[in-house]
Amino acid sequence: MNITIVGPAHPYRGGIAAFSDRLAMEFVAENADVDIYTFTLQYPSFLFPGKTQYTDAPSPENIKIFRRINSINPFSWVKTAKEIRIKKPDIVIFAYWMSFFAPCYSKMAKIISKNRHTRCIGLVHNMFPHEKSVLDRLFSPRFVKSMDAFVALSKSVLQDVSKFDKKSRPKQFSPHPLYDHYGDKEDKMMAISSLYLDEKYDYLLFFGLIREYKGLDLLLKAMADERIANYPVKLIIAGEFYDKKESYLQMIDKYKINDRVIVCDRYIPDEEVKNFFNLADMVVQPYKSATQSGVTQVAYHFEKPMLVTDVGGLREIVPDGKVGYVVDPEPVKIADAICDFYDNNRKDFFENNIVEEKKKYEWSKMTETIVNLYKELNGK
Repeated sequence: MNITIVGPAHPYRGGIAAFSDRLAMEFVAENADVDIYTFTLQYPSFLFPGKTQYTDAPSPENIKIFRRINSINPFSWVKTAKEIRIKKPDIVIFAYWMSFFAPCYSKMAKIISKNRHTRCIGLVHNMFPHEKSVLDRLFSPRFVKSMDAFVALSKSVLQDVSKFDKKSRPKQFSPHPLYDHYGDKEDKMMAISSLYLDEKYDYLLFFGLIREYKGLDLLLKAMADERIANYPVKLIIAGEFYDKKESYLQMIDKYKINDRVIVCDRYIPDEEVKNFFNLADMVVQPYKSATQSGVTQVAYHFEKPMLVTDVGGLREIVPDGKVGYVVDPEPVKIADAICDFYDNNRKDFFENNIVEEKKKYEWSKMTETIVNLYKELNGK
């Protein structure tokens, strides 16, 4: 089978690029012929508040990646689509996560489909971006109309897709697979030592790019709870600030929790990710809005309990009381869960359950879903 993926990929950094690379690797392992078409320009500067869009990590082996698409140049969309159309892949997978890319993807899909062979499948991370725009409801239907079928990474996203799909196109929910390319689970004390931290403390981890919707302010307020001050535990914030860093530092000062919070203000490269997860007792995702999250799938890989808020599709991925906690996005509820975790020594119980639960998130299940949709479209 010949498969093309359109979307972020190496040398771009971030969860969706990592997803594209890893999905391609899985298809290659299953003997498919795979290539990726990614961007020469992904985000214009006004949409990207970070320091750089690129990774220093080496390109994944055995994956053909072509940088062709300028997200704001329609001529590049047409030229790239014609190139793909001539190659006649069986499937083109469009990695979709925000409406800004809908005009590009819909134009490309329409051109590619003219070869009367290729099936275009939308792989939908989010139907709407976390920071919503007035353009979402204008552009999103264009993307939906141009696809033959859809895979959604959460049930809530699947519902969002259905709202715009007037033709009841084939669509399936397939949960976000594990991010298993960051290394192996290792000894906690070794990880603490590798980051030159104090071994007498336990650590909670908030990981990833810091944006308002991720609720770090809620977690900082929870850390100010007097009960948590009684535990030998510190919070590690590991990631680049996309919001104003100063406002969070002011909160830390205001709540007088400087001695309980460690801020690692930078993008964490792939080779360092394992250190942060291996030292953590629990990964905290206090999101104010979400559909699903790649951070949970890194936590699953390293077999770490999770504390998530009850927003979007997070409850689907983190069974409450089995592998962690699902709480309302309120500081007191977050603090209650942290206290329960340490008071009742839940760590081993959750970790034992995670070993079994993580089996649901194998990459082969994602590739199987995509291939089955292709067969359904072709009446096989």
